[in-house]
Amino acid sequence: MTTPPSHPPHSAPNLVLILSDDHAANAISAYGRSLMPTPNIDRIATDGLRFDAAFCTNALCAPSRASILTGTYSHVNGVRTLSTHFDASQPAFPGLLRDAGYQTWLVGKWHLGHGGGHDPQGFDSWDILEDQGEYWNPELLSADGRRTVEGYTTTVLTDLALERIARRDPNRPFCLLLWHKAPHRSWDPDTAHAGLFEGRDLPEPPTLFDDYAGRSRAAREARMQIGRDLTERDLKAPLPPDLAGDERTRWAYQRYIKDYLRCVASIDDNTGRLLDALDGHGLSADTVVVYASDQGFFLGEHGWYDKRFMYDESLRMPLLVRYPREVAPGTSTDALALNVDFAQTFLDLAEVPAHPRMQGRSLRPLLRGTRPDDWQTSLYYRYWEHLDASHHVPAHYGVRTARHKLVHYYGDGLGLPGASSMRTEPEWELFDLDTDPAELTSVFDDPAYDGVRRELAAELDRVQRGLGDEPAATPSSGSAQMP
Repeated sequence: MTTPPSHPPHSAPNLVLILSDDHAANAISAYGRSLMPTPNIDRIATDGLRFDAAFCTNALCAPSRASILTGTYSHVNGVRTLSTHFDASQPAFPGLLRDAGYQTWLVGKWHLGHGGGHDPQGFDSWDILEDQGEYWNPELLSADGRRTVEGYTTTVLTDLALERIARRDPNRPFCLLLWHKAPHRSWDPDTAHAGLFEGRDLPEPPTLFDDYAGRSRAAREARMQIGRDLTERDLKAPLPPDLAGDERTRWAYQRYIKDYLRCVASIDDNTGRLLDALDGHGLSADTVVVYASDQGFFLGEHGWYDKRFMYDESLRMPLLVRYPREVAPGTSTDALALNVDFAQTFLDLAEVPAHPRMQGRSLRPLLRGTRPDDWQTSLYYRYWEHLDASHHVPAHYGVRTARHKLVHYYGDGLGLPGASSMRTEPEWELFDLDTDPAELTSVFDDPAYDGVRRELAAELDRVQRGLGDEPAATPSSGSAQMP
């Protein structure tokens, strides 16, 4: 006989996580540098807390989602690459909430495998896109099978989320995960926003024509250049044969960034619909609303699209939290927050004990406006998908503090699915983020940074050991020791 869940106090908050895919903080006007307004997403920041130093621990969709669900790093939850599917039976915060009496619903992009133990677990209901899904007329998978729903996917998913809220048990709190496909590649806008930005050019990022001098071979050899690597499918038009060099990059950038932002505009509209529905049901005061993305994204910085690298445009996540009971409106924090912290934060807010396997830390003190004296001051990042066929970014790990970043490209795919068996010579990068916020020049070999290099190497060793991750052996030396 299955033991029924114990019901939490009626005062337990509802929990809503709106998670977009590849949405850079620079494409949200609450962060102050956006190319367009996002008034509805900004409502969450206006009424709550904006995190200015939120980061992922592996800048790929599936690994980040696994970390968000489980509160663990990739080497613990097993989702290191896009080709390593998720064991959905492992402890995750939705199941723990459900065991405590929460209603739990998942709508949208799962991207962690389907069938064979990879289907979502711990949810009362789930409707997910198969793999990446499509922008129009999505095919949805659920415990009842599959069906096709007509319409634009961002709107379709929001409709389903609103249905769940409308049909809720009013005597029990709920946890809703609304996980959008947008604005993931290939950036197909809805009809309402298809003409947005027509007739004008958007500003170019200062590093659009980066020559990658002063950095590793990894930066020079990545296949993510807007003017070279985007396809006709991405750009919705053939590449003009008479354009080359900078002019080709400029043309492709405008095509790319406009469609990307058009997809964001639909997310913003639908976020407004969800917030309005919470208001209409009288739930806003008792609901934690979180807006985040699974990682950052290059919006032309360094001439790139996509993510994967430990450079900040890829590493940084938008994170906005509204909760009237505990969060002061219009506030911000530069305290370090990680995607592995999400699970423990939701459980803490629900006053449900975290699983001892979890490696993050609840962000609740920051939500309440305090920063504990022992708050984390560095983050550990690891990208495992060595030289994947499409983007050719080598595997690497590193550590970031408020001012510095140390990165090691260790040159080995370690036999992981989705990773190349080709070995490359190891490389190191070190950046001073105060003097070089765009990360254009590595100071790894600068004698003036000898002390900083030693300190960061020691910190990298400390966090790897503390998290139980094994440093990779390099082809040249057989260890990860820094020269």
